[in-house]
Amino acid sequence: MIDLIEQLTSRDVNGLLATLASRPSPTGRRLSPASVVRIHATLRTALNAAVRARLIPVNPANGAELPHPRRPHPVIWTAGRTARWQQTGERPAVAVWTEQQLAAFLAGVAQDRLYAAWLLAALRGQRRGELAGLRWTDVDLNAAELTVTQQRVHADGQVVVGPPKSAASCREVALDAETIRVLRRHRERQEKLSAAAGTRWQDSGYVFTTADGAPLQPDYLTGRFRRLVAASGQPPIRLHDLRHGAATLALAARTDLKVVQAMLGHASIVLTADTYVSVLPEVAHEAARETARLVLNAASALGRPLDG
Repeated sequence: MIDLIEQLTSRDVNGLLATLASRPSPTGRRLSPASVVRIHATLRTALNAAVRARLIPVNPANGAELPHPRRPHPVIWTAGRTARWQQTGERPAVAVWTEQQLAAFLAGVAQDRLYAAWLLAALRGQRRGELAGLRWTDVDLNAAELTVTQQRVHADGQVVVGPPKSAASCREVALDAETIRVLRRHRERQEKLSAAAGTRWQDSGYVFTTADGAPLQPDYLTGRFRRLVAASGQPPIRLHDLRHGAATLALAARTDLKVVQAMLGHASIVLTADTYVSVLPEVAHEAARETARLVLNAASALGRPLDG
């Protein structure tokens, strides 16, 4: 094994990454540029350990030729985009609802047994794995907060429980009064289901479970949400887009960017700012009016109005 590591070259690493990027998977899909970058990061970390152990003199993964993934920025489902989608089926890669569209969807699914999950994703930006991994011991309704300590994700064909996506993702999330009310009602319904199921109930401790108390498969959340969206008549979004929408709405509500970063569990405020450059249309119009007002007021103070 040591001999093989010693023979590894930068050319080998570049060849591996190129093959990964070009060869389709068994399902026919190619790895995304972002996935190739993550694989390279893992390989480089492992080879750095080999350098520290003096198994190899230099890391052949350094300076690899990597694709440059472009992060799609969320856009708003404006009336124009919605009309185009209805006519042609064209949809943005990442789109979020306006507050009116979100309110209409939530009102329509208020009786869904996973309503609390959709509300958490829409208002607090919880990831799918975080929703599936949330336990009642992580929720303090009296203190109006929950703590993200784990996630349930798919890996190698099975669901595994592990730490959140990054160190920054381990976070405390503040809860509003409406979300607390919804979570209390959700817990009451769960207790009734438990009592009715008797010995068939699986006391998993999770907030969001199957009808018999078992933990949810993350894919189940995705599929159920997709069906609810299709039935709602609203323009299509993904479950993860609720997270994007939560950030966009928080910024529209004039929440400080640093607070939004903490809510989402981003390691860098640059990532938060770069991703959520989109704003709700009314916020953009207000910004345009305020900017023009500043210049017009300055011109008026100089006695030289811009309108001639």
